[in-house]
Amino acid sequence: MNETELMVLPLVVRIERAAPPERTDALEAAAMAVLSLLDDPGEWAGELHAWQSTGKIRKVVRRARGAEWRRAAALPGRTVEHRTAEVRVHPPVPLDAWPRDLARLQVGGTELSDPSGPGAPSGPPVLWENPRLTMSAGKAMAQAGHAAQLAWWASDEAERAAWRANGLAVSVRPAPDQDDFDAKVAAGLPVVRDAGFTEIEPGSCTFVAEAPWLLGRVARS
Repeated sequence: MNETELMVLPLVVRIERAAPPERTDALEAAAMAVLSLLDDPGEWAGELHAWQSTGKIRKVVRRARGAEWRRAAALPGRTVEHRTAEVRVHPPVPLDAWPRDLARLQVGGTELSDPSGPGAPSGPPVLWENPRLTMSAGKAMAQAGHAAQLAWWASDEAERAAWRANGLAVSVRPAPDQDDFDAKVAAGLPVVRDAGFTEIEPGSCTFVAEAPWLLGRVARS
């Protein structure tokens, strides 16, 4: 196995004790951070290409606060601010060679909530979460990032341009019920099937990306 097959995309969510982000905001910020890097990798084009070329788009979300966040923000990367959430995406790194200040950060402790509820989607694309699964916010952030990436890959240049003009916005919501989610899985939309490294069973369908232009773009389940 070569080194690029072991690469991972680091995402860091800011969770201050006094003012943690809302769950939906954090998931949407993670998806938008991934899209920002895909759309404009800048100086990290080489790392991004090596990571994507394997087809293994693994992402790991860690949390930071206070001085931890400031150290993470000083490393190469890009921060997306979205309502109550701040998420920083860093260029892909080998799984066993994280920068020290990122490797120190905790993966756990990302139990976030939506005190007022997520509300109705603001518009497409909508990343629908499987209502049957129970995932930490950190796990769901990575999965939402996967869904956004699959939707980006399934979009053509004109569709990406329109998406870009809308600020690469996404809505992340739990599917209304299991039947609705299963119907979307079967509709030829981009579907995330988890590798099963953490929290849930391998092969679980975690998210479906829905937009008018995505319908029928991928092989039906």
